[in-house]
Amino acid sequence: MNASSAKERRALILRQLEHKEEVLVTELSRETGISEVTIRKDLTILQARNLLVRTRGGAMRKPIDNQNEDVAISKKQMFNFKEKERIGEEAAKMIKDGDFIMLDSGTTTLEVARHLQRFNNLHIITNAMNIATELMEYKRFDVMLLGGHVRVNSHATVGPLAISTLRNFSGYKLFLGVDSFNIENGVSAASLEEALLNQIMIQQAAKVIAVFDSSKFNKRSYVHIADASDLHCIITDTAIPTGISSKLRSLGIEVRAV
Repeated sequence: MNASSAKERRALILRQLEHKEEVLVTELSRETGISEVTIRKDLTILQARNLLVRTRGGAMRKPIDNQNEDVAISKKQMFNFKEKERIGEEAAKMIKDGDFIMLDSGTTTLEVARHLQRFNNLHIITNAMNIATELMEYKRFDVMLLGGHVRVNSHATVGPLAISTLRNFSGYKLFLGVDSFNIENGVSAASLEEALLNQIMIQQAAKVIAVFDSSKFNKRSYVHIADASDLHCIITDTAIPTGISSKLRSLGIEVRAV
């Protein structure tokens, strides 16, 4: 099929996403006879219209907007990946050699772990198996993985063992992953087990830095974790909703938008 007009191509892309979860740039280019560069532009335009979500090498259908759904990390990492990379890079600027840090589970905190190349000496605790594996590749950090029950969806350890171990530590910089946030209700999540562990992380931390892309603003999941005022800093992307930054700063929260 040679879908020559932009309207035809974009309609084709949306029709395909009605029947399958993901489309690839290479396949769309082959099917339409249009260059991959043009296909990528089509996907970018459709994402701007809130009709799909860009992924590495293609796009996925727009997920149902349900903050109480416990989405698998393998799907989460496909959404807003460029924004998460920039947030992870900015978060790493808040770290100094010799720091004691905590990396919560999540796709954005994973990007923090991927931007620690310039450091030689860090002490890191995490409850995420995939983050611990990423950190081990540096071969020079002191890394502790919290024990406990492993949640398949998030690769995170949770439960009484994780909580009791975490209570032995304090004074760290916490990089907190966030599923849902609004100023009135603060940080919330879909998993009760992870929310309980996050609450202890926040209580024990010297500084709480929330890292999440702008799609998480003005949303609420059913398990409350912390009030907005419990956060010291929020690192997000430049698509943060209008007016939110000034309201956060009025609460004494540092806001970095990248």
